[in-house]
Amino acid sequence: MEIYQIIKRPIITEKSTLAREELNEYLFAVDRRANKIEIGNAVEVLFKVKVLDVRVMNMRGKKKRVGRNIGRTRDWKKAIVKLEPEAKIEIFEA
Repeated sequence: MEIYQIIKRPIITEKSTLAREELNEYLFAVDRRANKIEIGNAVEVLFKVKVLDVRVMNMRGKKKRVGRNIGRTRDWKKAIVKLEPEAKIEIFEA
């Protein structure tokens, strides 16, 4: 799998901002087929930082209703990437 297909987008929420400031952890939405090793390598290559730890979670899609019809959003995978203490990703800092 190509590194540009593994990491889909950063997750920027209040909780992820606190994790970034206090624990130096960054959150990403990643491809559901990617494993921890592939995610860590992709972050290291794309952002040129040293990754210490990767944790992943499979997130279930939410139920959505439009009129009488009930559907669901897609299932997706979230990755929490912990970096070295002095490492930063510039895209989050802007």
